[in-house]
Amino acid sequence: MRISACLITIFSLLLSLSPVADAARIKDVAKVQGVRDNQVVGMGLVVGLNGTGDSTKSDMTVKAIINMMKNFGISVDLKNMKTKNVATVMVTAKLPAFSRPGDNIDINVASSGDAKSLQGGVLLQTPLRAANGEVYAVAQGPVSIGGFSAGGGGSGTVKNHPTTGMMPNGAIVERGTNTNMAEGGYVRFALYKPDFTTANRVANRINSSWGKIATASDAGTVSVQVPDGDFDIVNFIAGLEDLTIDPDQSAKIVFNERTGTVVMGGNVGISEVAVSQGGLTVTITRRADVVQPNPFTYGRPVVNPNTNVEVKEDKVNLIVLPESANVGDVVTALNAAGATPRDTMAILQAMQAAGALHATLEII
Repeated sequence: MRISACLITIFSLLLSLSPVADAARIKDVAKVQGVRDNQVVGMGLVVGLNGTGDSTKSDMTVKAIINMMKNFGISVDLKNMKTKNVATVMVTAKLPAFSRPGDNIDINVASSGDAKSLQGGVLLQTPLRAANGEVYAVAQGPVSIGGFSAGGGGSGTVKNHPTTGMMPNGAIVERGTNTNMAEGGYVRFALYKPDFTTANRVANRINSSWGKIATASDAGTVSVQVPDGDFDIVNFIAGLEDLTIDPDQSAKIVFNERTGTVVMGGNVGISEVAVSQGGLTVTITRRADVVQPNPFTYGRPVVNPNTNVEVKEDKVNLIVLPESANVGDVVTALNAAGATPRDTMAILQAMQAAGALHATLEII
């Protein structure tokens, strides 16, 4: 309890020393529309497993092996098919923006059958397709699972998750992505957290440096007109991203119910309100009293249970929280009331129900 109170005190002191708003670059609060990663996925076979692959019950693996053998001109009898050293896997990756043919990207591999482990396996050539069905990369190589699975005689041990793995630089890009940074003569910035005030500040900051070329289209988008003529678009965007603004944020308090963590935004305010804190403690103890017989008698000791109930009501702290405009005063006032983080959650919820808390409560 004392440690939690000390943490609240330190937190409130740090907040009181920090400025109301911190300057941030435009690149920290927004990104250029069209500059994004693309997801690719494929299905492949991992071979070379030491008896930890899919069983013959995995019809998908059997068919995949037969189809692959046909591509090599080899006919395989289904009855003689053994798949313990082979596993069917799903291969996923992110194709970064501005990828070009010949670039390498990381991939993730996950078993899609009933394999026990992918340890020591090698992924065969696997095409990776985007949502449009086109192949953008090809993956192949040894799989690293970062763990192991071993067992025998009815016992075994497993470290990490042996049916998933990754391959750093495991795929080669075969087709680049088209990234249009200035569509229709405009560069558009998409805010990570849409907010009308922040979007307006971004537009005003750009206009103060480059003239009236920026407009806040909505709460999440700022459109910037590219100057006419032979213009270096990369240098232009880099200059825009480096401009600083004071991003705005809505008043919000986030609770983590599992850990008892309370995080408050810097603009959380309250109206004047009275808060009481106290509790009722009921303690029940039981002891056994032994009654001895009189000397020189044939009596036996008797055990009499004795139950004691004690009710203790803690001293109730009633404190008036003054009208405040920043989170530092709120935390300081709650700390003065002796509130722990979990008490703070309950108090703030009650304050919101009373209409005295000017913030949104969110539980994660």
